[in-house]
Amino acid sequence: MAQPTSPQWRKSSRSGSQSDCVEVAGTLDRVRDSKAPGAGVVRTSPAALSRFLDAIRRDRF
Repeated sequence: MAQPTSPQWRKSSRSGSQSDCVEVAGTLDRVRDSKAPGAGVVRTSPAALSRFLDAIRRDRF
């Protein structure tokens, strides 16, 4: 039986060398805090995450 692989995490290129951002993995269905990657992962659907990020871009928070 094949071992599951760890997801490839990535963050925005605009975050620079700091780790003060969130990271996403997979097909945009996992989110975590880059400052505390072991603190947990939020799983969502890609569509829900896309709507959330769109709301942030439109300054709706």
